[in-house]
Amino acid sequence: MDYLEVYTNTIRERGNEGLAKTIEKTADEVGEKYLADFDYVSHKIGLLFGNVQSGKTAQMFGIICEAANQGFAAFLLLTTDNVTLQQQTLQRVKDDLGHFCICGENDAMKFTENALAKPVIIVLKKNYRVLRQWANIMRSTAFMVGNPLFILDDEADAASLNTLVNSHRQSSINRYLDYIKNEASSSIYLQVTGTPQAIFLQTLMSGFRPYFTYYFKPGKGYLGGDFFFSETGKDCIRVIDGLKEPLRQAVFHHLVVSAQLLKSGEAVSNFMIHPSVRMNVHNKYKKEVENILHEICTDFENEEVQISLKEAYNRLHPKKHELLPFEDIREEVQELLDNHAIKVLIMNGKHEVDAEEYAAGSNILIGGNTLGRGVTFGGLHTIFYTRTAKKPQADTMWQHSRMFGYDRDPGMIELYLDNRLYKLFCDINATNDAIIAQIERGIENVKMYYPEELSPTRKNVLDKRHVFAVSGGTNYFPLEPSNHTIEDLDKLLQPFNDHEEKYQVSMQIIKKILEHIQTEPEFPIGAFLSFINIYIARNPGAQAILIVRRERDIKKGSGALLSPNDWKLGNNITDKMVLTVYKMTGNKGWDGQKIWVPNIKLPDNAIYYDVAEADE
Repeated sequence: MDYLEVYTNTIRERGNEGLAKTIEKTADEVGEKYLADFDYVSHKIGLLFGNVQSGKTAQMFGIICEAANQGFAAFLLLTTDNVTLQQQTLQRVKDDLGHFCICGENDAMKFTENALAKPVIIVLKKNYRVLRQWANIMRSTAFMVGNPLFILDDEADAASLNTLVNSHRQSSINRYLDYIKNEASSSIYLQVTGTPQAIFLQTLMSGFRPYFTYYFKPGKGYLGGDFFFSETGKDCIRVIDGLKEPLRQAVFHHLVVSAQLLKSGEAVSNFMIHPSVRMNVHNKYKKEVENILHEICTDFENEEVQISLKEAYNRLHPKKHELLPFEDIREEVQELLDNHAIKVLIMNGKHEVDAEEYAAGSNILIGGNTLGRGVTFGGLHTIFYTRTAKKPQADTMWQHSRMFGYDRDPGMIELYLDNRLYKLFCDINATNDAIIAQIERGIENVKMYYPEELSPTRKNVLDKRHVFAVSGGTNYFPLEPSNHTIEDLDKLLQPFNDHEEKYQVSMQIIKKILEHIQTEPEFPIGAFLSFINIYIARNPGAQAILIVRRERDIKKGSGALLSPNDWKLGNNITDKMVLTVYKMTGNKGWDGQKIWVPNIKLPDNAIYYDVAEADE
């Protein structure tokens, strides 16, 4: 049986030829690059990286099928520790991959009796009790002694990583995942996520840093970060700092969008409000929204209401359906209000909401963390995001931005947020694009950088002994440099004379210069070269500033390198990397040898993250 062909035929029968082709592409490439030469003795770890809500599950299923075609017979599919999500995933596996033996958490007997006669997929929550139970089941059957285990960890950056790394202990889930993986004779552990920041900052000794990364592009019609947070996406952004009553405007937008969608035959129109993690704030917003709806309903013919309704209507430019006449929209809005057909739901730890409650009709959902990972909102066209933190985390913010997806109409979606949040989202998107560019160019040692007020991920999964940050705008120079060789550096720097204040040069030249310089272990020259790769990956012609000075008589170990004038010159340049190179005479130390010494300053207002090379 060709497992991949059976699966993609199922997708095609549902009328989605485009998705079937992308699944085949991902499965074929992953199969050829990473599965075909598997040696059946190693424990390999990789990363399947795709944009948030861009169809990672379908691609994951395709890889399972390709792996089954290549002889893998045991698959462990992990979900976040959420009963509903685990059950949804289990049902989706049954619907899409019915040609496998499929086991839930309570199907130990089924697993044992099948005895790998058919390839088996076990769908489990990342809960330490569940993982412990199945670790014992797998050990007792001994199936994994003679078979490789293929683990697919959905949302791998959540819960799987060791949250006790800085206490020199191992968290329960991380420990059991390690145990299950290592008890098999061989394994492939495929991490799957749309926010890989924490994963790329793992050390090799953690066992969770990927040896390979595969990025799959989203399909046609996907609205992602570049739509919302680049120059082309600004039409959908509503900056609330300059709006008199932003929540009221958002409610009117939801009303006209709901009328347009439902009258056009669509099943659902959703509006998400994400103000805070605090439950009392959720209750406050619910009351405020209900008051706005009540005011509109009871005074619908009021001139102000009608003006607001028409203003919201005039902002609609649907791409998937023809824009309905205003009178039709107006009548549908009135009917929704009169029939109390607009549900206002709170989703948080205190209020559980079944997905069926917002799968149809017009809904307004308010909540905090429960609006994040794994939760999908169909027909989401209005987003009111005001959640703030003193130092927000890039991966958490991105996971909570549920506006991404395929079933959004680009001409009707609106995102309400303040200027600060908009800027942070733009910065996250820019770094995501840089990560993707590095992967697509084959750069294995992926690096990232963020503004000073933004952290890449939570600190408790980063080993502070090995993960370090380099600050933009700060001057860095080595204490014990050497040149390899000085003749090559002389030749490379010959075109640049001392009398010119500065030169604008290709970042490629900066990279070549630094590749000729060796430094002491405490100075991360390799990290600086990796950071240069970030810029080159996105733009091979990226520019930098080069300052060249010769015949310098500076004492080795003096604690300062740059002259006051050169220090001031470099510090006045904030938007580009600045490399200042001094050629020492060797009269004051430096082993009596002439030597080129670099001073590196990365662009300001950013922190560049790296993992110590000792673990690479």
